[in-house]
Amino acid sequence: MHKLVTEDSSFRHLVGQVIKLSIPAILAEITSVIMQYIDAGMVGSLGKEATASIGLVSTSTWLIGGLCISGSVGFSVQVAQLIGAQREEEARNVLRQSLIVSTLFGLLLAVLAVSISGILPEWLGGEENIRASASAYFVVFALALPFEQMRMLSAQMLQCSGNMHTPSILNILLCVLDVVFNLILIFPTRTVMIPLIHAPMELYGFGLGVQGAALGTALSEVCISILMTAFLLLRSEQLALRLGGSWKLQRTCLTKAVQIALPTALEHTATCGAYVAATKIIAPLGNTAIAANSLAVTAESFCYMPVYGIGTASTTLIGQSIGAKCQDLARRYAWITILSGMGIMFILGILMYLTAPWMFAILTNVSEVQELGVQVLRIEAFAEPLYGASIVCSGVLRGAGDTLAPSIINLVSMWGVRITLSLILVSKMGLIGIWLAMCIELCCRGLMLLVRTVRGKWLHKQILAE
Repeated sequence: MHKLVTEDSSFRHLVGQVIKLSIPAILAEITSVIMQYIDAGMVGSLGKEATASIGLVSTSTWLIGGLCISGSVGFSVQVAQLIGAQREEEARNVLRQSLIVSTLFGLLLAVLAVSISGILPEWLGGEENIRASASAYFVVFALALPFEQMRMLSAQMLQCSGNMHTPSILNILLCVLDVVFNLILIFPTRTVMIPLIHAPMELYGFGLGVQGAALGTALSEVCISILMTAFLLLRSEQLALRLGGSWKLQRTCLTKAVQIALPTALEHTATCGAYVAATKIIAPLGNTAIAANSLAVTAESFCYMPVYGIGTASTTLIGQSIGAKCQDLARRYAWITILSGMGIMFILGILMYLTAPWMFAILTNVSEVQELGVQVLRIEAFAEPLYGASIVCSGVLRGAGDTLAPSIINLVSMWGVRITLSLILVSKMGLIGIWLAMCIELCCRGLMLLVRTVRGKWLHKQILAE
């Protein structure tokens, strides 16, 4: 068997495997959060209009980013299970087909995103003074989508083969490059004091503001996409091109990819579509509410992004276990990862509640944005444990190829609970009502996904042909 699925099924060994796969991904997610804080702080220093410009289209960028993930997951789940079943030549064939499909899909997304960039800020209800900068930001984001698609595909392929370190290191580098490029592109040339030695230094800059933030992100995406794809194709132990394989598109592989990816795409569309709808609900509340909402989402990511690392590990462990026909092992991995995720979220939720004022002091110097942001962030802290359950359960079910049920759960939860409650509460409670609705919805979603996982139908999901 592959090294992730071994004869040793002791609790200590299984926990060790979870930690081994989770730690690199968690470190990458934590780094991403830190860099997001720095990024948001840079834009926040330009004023609430700049923050609102990016915040206005951020839900749309999440929507399209989710579609990039969906375009890859249908292939990566197959590769994980094929590697678990020791059918590595077939796994390499799936990789080659995924490269063809993902390239075309990334180009299609870019064309569609550019075509709507001019009308998007107006459609979302943004105020006139931020529409031009929001549109410019979105255009640059759209042009980098083919590279984002390939980075996500390459990262998922490496992760599902058991290599968590390389994608994690490169994703950390992505965050660092983003901050460096933004530092140069957002601000004009200025004199700064070097810490410790207190010596002045002239730091060159282009002074592009919001558009500079978009360019910095796009350039870092291009650099890391090239490095990630090159490593996958040239250095991967199981999937490198030199190991052989076929570029022929196979109906069975493509059908399975669509069966797995389509529900995932619908899930992301429903979830992020609800985010877009929430943005439309928030937009009439003014730039202060838009900025507070955007920064609160960034601040909350301190809690939930590390648990996405555990969710990523669970997908690999479950996929390879089921591919090796070790259903009992898959069940045990599922519970270890789920309970770990909930425990981490419980602790981080407490920390988020206590440190909310400090978080917002870093992100913005606008007092009314700070005050409103702290209030909504503390509401959200109560949902974190069940939010953690939903993140890891989704990873577990994805590894088994069970993507339809989670998609339906997300659709019902986001639109039936969050958006409905937001519409009811916003008129009297404003942004606080919207975040209260979000808190209730996350708890409902976590409970429903836990029930789905406990029932265990996913253990017998048939993905691979015999």
